Amino acid sequence: MSRKIDLDEVEFITETAITIRGSRRRTTVPSRIVEYFQLRDGDILRWILFRDGSLMIIPKRRGE
Repeated sequence: MSRKIDLDEVEFITETAITIRGSRRRTTVPSRIVEYFQLRDGDILRWILFRDGSLMIIPKRRGE
């Protein structure tokens, strides 16, 4: 299941791969997203999983 997306409200859509090695899991944040949110090393991404299976990712500055 997924939430409906109003494409008129979408700025950017992309995909990235997850790399799993042993217990470590990594994903790459697309450069356009890093630049838009001016993310820096140490900033946090909050992952919210909804019951319908959709996922929201919210950038958060370290210390907020």
